[in-house]
Amino acid sequence: MKNEQPTAKVLKNKYVPTSEFYSQIIDSLLDYSIFTLNKDFTINSWSSGSEKIFGYETEEVIGEPFDIIFTDEDKKEGVPKREIDTAIKVGKAVDNRWHIRKDGSTFYAYGLVFPLTGVDGELLGFVKILRDLTDRRSSEEAIKKYIKDLEELNTHKESILAILSHDLRSPLAGIIQGTDYLRSNIETIKPALAKELLEHLHKASIDELKMLDYLVEWARIKYASDTFTPTKIELSEYVKKVFDTLKDAASINTINLHHEIEENTNVFADGKMLLSVLQNIVSNAIKHSLKGGKITVKAKKSEGKMIVEIKDTGIGMSKEMQDKLFTPQINSLAIARKENKGAGIGLLLVKGFLEKNGGEIWVESIEGEGSSFYFTLPLKKPADKIVSGDKIEFDKND
Repeated sequence: MKNEQPTAKVLKNKYVPTSEFYSQIIDSLLDYSIFTLNKDFTINSWSSGSEKIFGYETEEVIGEPFDIIFTDEDKKEGVPKREIDTAIKVGKAVDNRWHIRKDGSTFYAYGLVFPLTGVDGELLGFVKILRDLTDRRSSEEAIKKYIKDLEELNTHKESILAILSHDLRSPLAGIIQGTDYLRSNIETIKPALAKELLEHLHKASIDELKMLDYLVEWARIKYASDTFTPTKIELSEYVKKVFDTLKDAASINTINLHHEIEENTNVFADGKMLLSVLQNIVSNAIKHSLKGGKITVKAKKSEGKMIVEIKDTGIGMSKEMQDKLFTPQINSLAIARKENKGAGIGLLLVKGFLEKNGGEIWVESIEGEGSSFYFTLPLKKPADKIVSGDKIEFDKND
């Protein structure tokens, strides 16, 4: 170890390795940071591996406090002292956590602390061993993400097949029966009844087409990732586009569309997906608002994200309905369509688009007073992050 004074001994003509010999071994382990502390928890030796991993030269850290390698969050939570206390109590402290380099960057490491004692058992200090596991952790995270994506793809495939089977097949069967009845009775059927049947068939056909459009978009989230092109977007322009598209539907029930988003309020997202998200939520708000109601869109920045709120003064919804809102079951989709309440797949589409863009969605609602849908989007292109908290140990085969 650097900063130690080598000593050599010869005992009965047998060579006893010196401290310099051990120091050379330690300094050759460049994949490991190995350093020692005094009893007052200041660094008193620093290996070559420590220099490589942390970026500090030996002279920069000798005499510095042990917590120099810990993040501010860990310092506030008392992690450095807790490691020392555990090492004293049980003989060692093992932990996997993020550490900070001289340049401020962080890395994920396996860490081990144990006390150093003299021949009489007195405490001399501590030794800390770290191994940078960031690359390995990233690889494991990539594998986990790949598995998760495969599972989600399979779930989406099963969901789409189920909807095709339950929510599209039955209405199509009804359309076929209706047209067959008209064809078989065209000579004798009364004009009024024929007109009524044709209007019903026309509406059912439009509903089926809308459902198919939803399914195509929903499938695009997972199966057509090449069409995903996030970029810097001015939020107010997209809100205005949606308001222009839906103003006629809103004016029928004298519903006021209003936004309080300033110009140059930007998010990082796929434009087509964002347009679909806004249009779905605002359209639903119009459907469930009372005459003379108001729909307001607001946005505010928070922790690197934009939180968008779409608030209406409509009929609201129960807690039970809120809990099921973003995970509708196949049978509930069919029932919703029959009751003219919307298929529900629109919100599945919204949730999928937002997650694809690194965002999330939730709702707050009071029956009889209205609802507020909230969703988040990143302010800029997100950096790749490693978030798993799984423990990682030394690879015994290394």
